[in-house]
Amino acid sequence: MQIASLLIPLMAGIGLSLQSAVNGTLGNKIGTIESAFLTFFTGAIILTIVIPFFGGGTILDVFQVPTWQLVCAVFGFLYLSLMVFSVPRIGVTVAVVNVIVGQLAASMAIDHFGWFHTPVQTFDLQRFIGVLLLLAALYLLFKKDKKKTAVETTV
Repeated sequence: MQIASLLIPLMAGIGLSLQSAVNGTLGNKIGTIESAFLTFFTGAIILTIVIPFFGGGTILDVFQVPTWQLVCAVFGFLYLSLMVFSVPRIGVTVAVVNVIVGQLAASMAIDHFGWFHTPVQTFDLQRFIGVLLLLAALYLLFKKDKKKTAVETTV
């Protein structure tokens, strides 16, 4: 079960990179917001078909949850729209690593303080080193891409 717990997010990450690349290209052709709309519209149709067969909850319970929990839909829209905008400008790798840096920073704060009713995972030296290494990776990737872009524009 532990292996599945590691592989499933890995597959989700692969899917996000693929989605970012395709949506970035699509966004250049049809527009940023239009690409995000198409993605969410298609997802809504697929989920409408899938929920009766695999759904285990009750969608009407959405009216019973605290309002702050409904903000998750806004975050999905923001993520997708911002990636559609960013990927054509800085590339999939730099955009995704930058997303991971943001996710890591926010996740560590959420874990450390136990926000949103999550179990507390204290911030320690090992996690700090992980953040530094990821920031170094982002710097090196972005620096390399900037050099490549500068060479391409002078040729």
